[in-house]
Amino acid sequence: MASILAKYKKVYMVGIKGVGMTMLAQFLKEKGSVISGSDIPDIFLTDKVLKKEKIKVFNHFDIKNISSDVNLVIHSSAYNLENNIELAYLAKQGKVRVLNYASALGEIFSAYQGIAVCGSHGKTTTSAWLGYVLSRAKLEPNVLVGSSVPQFKSSGLVGSSNLFVAETDEYQNKLQYFKPYGVVLNNIDYDHPDFFKTRAAYFKAFKDFVVKIPNDGFLVANDSDKQIRSLYPNVNGWILNYDFVDDESDYLKKKAKVKFVAYDHRIEDGYQYFKVNDFGEFKIRLIGRHNVYNALAVLTAAYALGLEMDEIKKHLATFLGTTRRAQYLGDFKMIPIFDDYAHHPTEVMSTISAFKDAYPKKRLVTVFHPHTFTRTLALFDDFKKSFSGTDELIIIDIYGSAREQQGGTSSKELISAIQAWNKEQGISQKVVHQTDLVAVEKYLRADLKADDLLLLMGAGDIFRVGENLLKK
Repeated sequence: MASILAKYKKVYMVGIKGVGMTMLAQFLKEKGSVISGSDIPDIFLTDKVLKKEKIKVFNHFDIKNISSDVNLVIHSSAYNLENNIELAYLAKQGKVRVLNYASALGEIFSAYQGIAVCGSHGKTTTSAWLGYVLSRAKLEPNVLVGSSVPQFKSSGLVGSSNLFVAETDEYQNKLQYFKPYGVVLNNIDYDHPDFFKTRAAYFKAFKDFVVKIPNDGFLVANDSDKQIRSLYPNVNGWILNYDFVDDESDYLKKKAKVKFVAYDHRIEDGYQYFKVNDFGEFKIRLIGRHNVYNALAVLTAAYALGLEMDEIKKHLATFLGTTRRAQYLGDFKMIPIFDDYAHHPTEVMSTISAFKDAYPKKRLVTVFHPHTFTRTLALFDDFKKSFSGTDELIIIDIYGSAREQQGGTSSKELISAIQAWNKEQGISQKVVHQTDLVAVEKYLRADLKADDLLLLMGAGDIFRVGENLLKK
């Protein structure tokens, strides 16, 4: 059994309200550890989860919070010796083992038959979906996901098997802490420029990771991604790839070199339908072509773990998704509000396209909250082109990270670039700037009309606009 689970039964977590930290806290509690932790007093989405789990949370940092019998401390990457009084105290004492979040999760994961779901986009949905399918198939997996999964009633599952499915994040090269049996690699699309200064450095994080797959392990690979294909010679284990094409003639050309190919895609009655090889027609509830790719990743990984295709097909169809991924929040004056975590140009474009396909008769009003100055600046040219599918666009001032140097660009500059791009492309689109969440809520109350659909997008707390609109 995993060393942390066997050795440490009293765990204190610094920055416990972070999504990943809360996910890990739930898992450790279910495995028998006594958990407590600290964070800032701000209200997070995870506060309700921690309260439900009856995990003691101190809404301030103080060395008095840490009981004398704590034998392991896990901290969020947001905190270190320089900015946290508790960690500085523990380092000075030198009596308690202290791990950052990624190394703690990696140590647990690596003691199991670990299936790491990674890539630039789709990690959360794919890891939750795979965990769901394996669980419904009675394989009793352990699962950790970076978001709440309604069908789990938490952000993970505690199973009795040696199988462990985890969403693994490349940011700050956290992949270095994991020793996978299997890797599900969705895509490689440059991100996190505050840490990875070049595209080559970003790519290397994934290359170094797949090299660790053992001879009896496997890589599930999106064959449509050129960078992923270039990794095949570095993989010692079994390579199972997948792709998505438009029609049967393309499938016939592709099937000789790709394990699973989806084709004959259609949308009907709230489902997406597609065929895979000679296994007949599949259907999924999640919207967007990107979720067909996610479904293929799940299908391929489940097959690699021994499931029959009929059972995979059955469980793919009943998965309902995770929070903050095209999540329906409710209706404001009969106008549906959806929330999505999209914060990268590729994700923005895919999400907008998914909603236009799923709701073709609606006027799509998108509110985007840019996440970090470094990402906005590094991907500026891609961002300016990624919103053309929405009918109206509202952009809020950039949500900066405490870990980056502020400035370098602004939302007003992005709006100007979008308007120039729209003019060049002949795109008619209303583009509006709002300073903050309060201003955008006031604007929406006056602007939204019957037959609109409101889409809130961003990695920050843009969802709060929806919550406030829905309050009676």
